[in-house]
Amino acid sequence: MRLSRIFRPQLEATAHCDLPCGVYDPAQARIEAESVKAIQEKYQGNDDPVFRERAIEIKEQRSDLVKHHLWVLWTDYFKPPHFEKYPELHELFNKATKKAGGGPGGTKSSVDPKDGQELLDYIAQIDKIFWETKQAA
Repeated sequence: MRLSRIFRPQLEATAHCDLPCGVYDPAQARIEAESVKAIQEKYQGNDDPVFRERAIEIKEQRSDLVKHHLWVLWTDYFKPPHFEKYPELHELFNKATKKAGGGPGGTKSSVDPKDGQELLDYIAQIDKIFWETKQAA
């Protein structure tokens, strides 16, 4: 029997960083979403094709970061008791991550600031619930 199998951890923990630090905050997603909306607004006000191409690239990266930060909250921070108390939470995260995605109306594919604002609105709802759960802890 190999030593690596004997000493292999029996339990694996994951978090948004390499160490389960327990630090979570929807502000990470909100800041990236604010950047997405600001880029959409700047895109609308600029006809330079080089600028527009760069704006789209950055907006897509920021949209992916929004999704990442939301998924971390959804999968690592929120636990079954939270979902029991706030039954709308799963649907809210689903809508928010889709709004940050590349599908129809998603900020990754849209240059319309209205879509960026809708994403920010979803994050604001998640933020409100998040801080309610922190107060109860």
